[in-house]
Order: sequence, then C-alpha cells, then structure tokens
Amino acid sequence: MVGFSALALAATAPGQTAAISAFIDPMTEELGISRSAISTAYLIGTLIGAAAMPLVGRALDRFGTRATMAVIGAVFGTVLLGLAAVSGLVGLTAGFVGVRMAGQGALGLTATTAVAVWFTRRRGLALGLVSAIGAACISLAPIGLEALISATSWRTAWVVEGVAVWLIVVPLALFGVRDDPASLGQRPDGEQVTEETPPAAPVGRTLGEAVRTPFFWVVVSGVAVSGMLSTAVAFHQIDLLGERGLSAGAAAANFLPQTVASLLATLAIGALVDRVSSRWLTSACMLTLTTGLLWGTTVDPGWSAIAFGVLIGASGGAIRTLEAGAFPRYYGTTHLGAIRGVVAAVSVGSTAFGPVAFAVVHDLTGGYGAALLGGAAVPLFVALAALVLPTPTLPTSSLPAPEGSPAPPVDAAPTVDPLPPVEDPPDVPEGAGCTPTVAGRPQAETG
Repeated sequence: MVGFSALALAATAPGQTAAISAFIDPMTEELGISRSAISTAYLIGTLIGAAAMPLVGRALDRFGTRATMAVIGAVFGTVLLGLAAVSGLVGLTAGFVGVRMAGQGALGLTATTAVAVWFTRRRGLALGLVSAIGAACISLAPIGLEALISATSWRTAWVVEGVAVWLIVVPLALFGVRDDPASLGQRPDGEQVTEETPPAAPVGRTLGEAVRTPFFWVVVSGVAVSGMLSTAVAFHQIDLLGERGLSAGAAAANFLPQTVASLLATLAIGALVDRVSSRWLTSACMLTLTTGLLWGTTVDPGWSAIAFGVLIGASGGAIRTLEAGAFPRYYGTTHLGAIRGVVAAVSVGSTAFGPVAFAVVHDLTGGYGAALLGGAAVPLFVALAALVLPTPTLPTSSLPAPEGSPAPPVDAAPTVDPLPPVEDPPDVPEGAGCTPTVAGRPQAETG
C-alpha cells in the first residue's frame, strides 16, 4: 500500500504549482492572456478546488479509497486533456479549477488517507515514505515538462499528462488499492486475522466532534499558515532573494535545498509522530517557519541563502506529514476522510492568498522585509498555542472487545466524556504499548 499510495501522490504533479508553472509563459504568449489575468484564473481555480475537498473526504468515508481514487483519476485525466484545447480565459479558469480540485487536492488527500487506514504502529513512518517519494517526483516534474514543451508544444504536454494519469491512476485504483486491511483478511500493519487477534472494532470521532477539540484547530492553523507563507516565498523567491543580492540563477537554485530539506523533514517527522507528543512537533514546525522568515530579512548570498532554503523547505514538509499522521491517532479512521477533507480545503485554499499578500505589502513598502516580519509572527502564535492547548484522546469502540484481545493504547484511553481533550500521555518506548485497535472504513453518517 505504501508503494501504491506513493505512486498516486506522484501522479498529482500535473495539478501542482511547480508543474503548472512550466505552462504559464508559453500559454500567455500563444493565447494572448496577460500574466495578471492568468494568475487571477489560477487563484479562482485554487479557491473553488479547495471548496470541494470536504465533499471528497466524505466520499472517501462512504465509498472507500478504491472507488474514489478511480473516479478522481478519470476526472483528472479528462480535465488535463481539456486544457490542451483551451482558447481563452474562461476555459483556462475552468481547467485550473479541475486540476487543482482533482490533482493537488482530491488525489493527494486520497493517497495519504489510504496509508493512514492501513497502518497504526508504523503509520508515521509509512506516511513519511509516501510523502517523501511523492514530493521528490513532483519536484522533478517541471524539468521533464520544460523539455517536453520545448520539443513539442504546451498542448501536447497537457495531452501527455492526461493520458499518463489515466494509465497510472485508474488501473492503480482498480487493481492495486484496497479500501482497508479487512478486505485482505488482515489487521493494520499487515497483521493476519486469527482467533487470538480478530478484526478490530471500529473507532473514531466524527467531524463534528473533531472540530470541537482545540488540537484540531491548532494543526489546521499550522497547515494553513505554512501553505500561505511557503507559497508566498516560493512565488516571489527570485525577486525576494534578488533584493538580498542573489542573482536570478542563484535565487532559482535555492529551490534545491528547499526540496532536499522538505524530503528529510518529511521522513524525520514521519518517524517521530508515533513516538513524540504532537504538541511539541507542531510547535517545532512553526518555530522553524518563523526562523526561516526572519532569516529572509537578513539573508546573504552563499551559505546564508542555503540555510534560508533549508528552514523554509523543512517547515513545509514537516507540518503536512504531522497532520497526516497525528489526526488518525487522535480521531481514528472511521470518519478520517471527512476530517482530513476539511484540512485539505484549508491547505489548498491558503496557498491562494500568500502571494497576493506579499505582493501588496511589497508595493506599499518597496520591499519584502515587512511582509517577512509580519508573516513570522503568525507561525509563532500557532507554536505557542500548540504548547498551551491540550490534545484529545481517541475514544474506544462502543463494541465489546473480544476475550483475550489487547488493551487499547495509552493515547486511546477512554474518557468519561469523549469530547473534552486531555494532556498527551508520556512517550512510551516502542514495544512497551499495545497495538492500536483501528478498524477499516464503515459508511460515514449521513447529514
């Protein structure tokens, strides 16, 4: 399942900003659309695409990963083929809505949620591997697309992407992916179902219960802040670092340390999220972003610029992996699609506002210093909130546990009232606790 999910996440590349950036210049030139107009179309597409993510999450809970991923792959490929035929701003905007909704949002949400369902004890490590492999493939996509567009045309490139998505995602969903371990007679983490270890009983919070816990909003805020500010820095990076004395080539090359740092942070947080309190990890992610933004106000060419790239890249990769691993731990998997659908909506939507905010401040002040300083205060506030606000516990199943079955883990201990959050439990060494009893995916409640 790790390999399948990583491949599906890599297939989101045509809907990611990095890959779409390769089409901007040739499309503006041939279609006669200004850069500001195409940027506005992209903004609209991103916001509308983000608004659909809660519906995608509910579809995951109701229909399962397999059917949902197959439909997303079919729609995504069709939209990419449609972009090859656009002739004006309206069609381009509709295309951006489709690729941002199906690609960056829905397919990415489905791929990472599938891993969360199949693992418990090694969930963080599995998510870290999937996210790192997917991110590495996405980061290489612009290189291949630039070569393909130069050799053919941007219309041909859209067609190639659409066919590739059809050939990869749809067969992967139908013949590779399975909804949950029970469909193969297994428990999470690959354990076989036996008389001594029967299928685990369903457990998890609803979306309504999750949003009433402070921890949910702390992590959602962290994801939103990271998406908004990291995208703002990336969008204006050439100009921003140019103010600090870097050449255009050196500023563009700074994406390399950002990518490497993001991959390493993804793997590190994946290994830690199952062992270390999420409050500390959330705070660390936000403090790293704060430090990176402050560093940007004084960055110089050379090692200083590399350190800036490392800080910005690490913070973005870390918070996304933390959310994907921590939410199943605290909210279970029975309604995980609906819960993470809200997070995906915020994550995708937040990326639309950062570039605009930085541009407005730059025009008013004549530089990016004020934008970086103001931006640094936001993740600092989230870091402090993560340390102060409590984390929830995972409620136990309402079904009786089979005789001889293992006890629930310490971070899934029952509470008198399943809603009030409590402090994180002490860290338990690997092997000292019991396997979490997380089940597959029953239908989500309607309404």
